[in-house]
Amino acid sequence: MVVRTAARSLRRHRRRTADQRFGARLLGGTLIAAIAAVPFGIVAALVEGRWTPLHRLDGEAARHLHRLARDHPAWTDVLRVLSDWVWDPFTLRVAVALLTVWLVLRRRWRLAAWAAVTATAGGLIGLAVKVAAERARPALDDPVAQAPGYSFPSGHAMTATTSCAVLLLVGLSLVPAVWRPVCWAAAVLSVLGVGFTRVALGVHWLSDVVGGWLLGIAVVTVTAWAFEAWRTDVGLHPAAVTDGLEPELRDEKPGPASRPR
Repeated sequence: MVVRTAARSLRRHRRRTADQRFGARLLGGTLIAAIAAVPFGIVAALVEGRWTPLHRLDGEAARHLHRLARDHPAWTDVLRVLSDWVWDPFTLRVAVALLTVWLVLRRRWRLAAWAAVTATAGGLIGLAVKVAAERARPALDDPVAQAPGYSFPSGHAMTATTSCAVLLLVGLSLVPAVWRPVCWAAAVLSVLGVGFTRVALGVHWLSDVVGGWLLGIAVVTVTAWAFEAWRTDVGLHPAAVTDGLEPELRDEKPGPASRPR
């Protein structure tokens, strides 16, 4: 009896310590990503202004897709619906918020914290880089769409990357293995589709979209690393990316999942 009590006490202490480290790692990872994002935005803005090949690529992509959008109004209307409603940052953030609430109700506190921090950090870091870079949006003749604010990085592209990653890495833990390739395909298609619509509508340069993708991937990588480090600290088996961040989420009983190794 004494041995069991001592073992339970040790496990509780180990979990509390792991939780403290998890929080510190989430915060530290976010700060590292933020620090790296500002010079990245500044350098990208300088490259846009001085490196001729990138400037030429941005201009050619914008002009070519703008002509297509202007010559095909029905196609342009579809792009607007996708960009302004289906893949709008507000829509994606609401989806992540609802997922976070569901995780809290399931008492998956740490996974909920990861989802919330990843989405919030992505938004704040993207905004900080925009302010640092101060890159103007494309100025096209007879534009088919307008957007406020600075251009680099694309907020739509970055939000799509972080939000789809959150939805994917949580959702993979809930669906059978046979359906996981479909989830991956839907996430990748959404991220690529967002970028395409923003360039085709003439509200972003191609490099804005690529920058948003890369920055979003960096944020997700850092926060996912923090979550995986917490799993290691509490003695859980490492989770393969194909199984989601917390494979134990499919367990019927809510609360702390899986036994330590």
